[in-house]
Amino acid sequence: MTKELISSEYIEFLEGLKSSVRNSRYKAIRAVNSELILLYHKIGSEILSTQKTFGWGSKVIALLAKDLKSSFPDMKGFSLRNLNYMRLFAESYPEIEFVQQAAAQLPWFHLVTILEKVKAHEERIFYIHQTIAQGWSRPILSHQIETNLFTRQGKAVSNFKDKLPSHQYELTQQTLKDPYIFDFLSIGNEAYDRELEISLILYMEKFLIELGSGFAFVGRQYKLEVGGDDFYIDLLMYNLKLRSFIVIDLKSDKFKPEYAGKMNFYLSAVDDLLKHPTDNPSIGLILCKTKNQIQAEYTLRDLSKPIGLSEYRLNESLPENLKSSLPTIEELEDSLKNDLNPNKNSSMIVGIAHIALLV
Repeated sequence: MTKELISSEYIEFLEGLKSSVRNSRYKAIRAVNSELILLYHKIGSEILSTQKTFGWGSKVIALLAKDLKSSFPDMKGFSLRNLNYMRLFAESYPEIEFVQQAAAQLPWFHLVTILEKVKAHEERIFYIHQTIAQGWSRPILSHQIETNLFTRQGKAVSNFKDKLPSHQYELTQQTLKDPYIFDFLSIGNEAYDRELEISLILYMEKFLIELGSGFAFVGRQYKLEVGGDDFYIDLLMYNLKLRSFIVIDLKSDKFKPEYAGKMNFYLSAVDDLLKHPTDNPSIGLILCKTKNQIQAEYTLRDLSKPIGLSEYRLNESLPENLKSSLPTIEELEDSLKNDLNPNKNSSMIVGIAHIALLV
């Protein structure tokens, strides 16, 4: 009888029930988290209000911590440190509507991280919304704050406003940054184009995180045949939110106007050879070590294709005694070939799998 039940229909039925259980558990966890955040906001608000009414100082918080822990010995979170965070939380976000609709979607220690590391109100709101949208873990959130994403997001020099439909312009502009931070690469500031390119592929997961939400890797040195000649794109990506191919050209020196002409050519070829009729126009991103803002704006102004231009940052130059221990460009390429071996669990596979977390 049991064997008769184990059919494709039963397996499908079981998987449906398992999915329902998982969804219910996730909703329950979110509901518990939301209630906890609202409780902490209420405690913080009450502390603020009572201190103001009776003129109590900071010592009352220490007394509260002792009495609350005594009254609720099985509950964590009533330490003096945490009560001070609750007070700061309520003081920083007095609007209960914002707490209910946004802040309560995040775990408490994500909110504490933002309170600790970010002082400006507008900047804190930015990181709350970005964490919700991107699903950042605490380490990634901390990294984004430390690399000052708030001042980098949407700052690429571009011609998007003139070259893209209005509904696509703002999203595309906000997708790009300036500068990009590649501090996970140990290649020093004098890295060449090819060394930078290979290193980014080897650290694909971190590269995708820095690029941002929705990016998928398509290929390195992606070949395009145009008029009988072969041309190679440094990195070809696809952004699932923009529904566009993203052509990335890596330059290890200062931006030169001729780089934009080359990118314009690549985008024309990608639009003709790769773009699906339902895709949006392909986007170019030139990453240079440095740029002159005025020269960049002049160069992009009258080009026909949408192109963004950003700088990138590496680690500071490495000490001489460490440079000799770094892999050569040949060793990097050999490592990349090994990683692309389908019989191995490669960093490339890990990176591409991570795309699902970024969408």
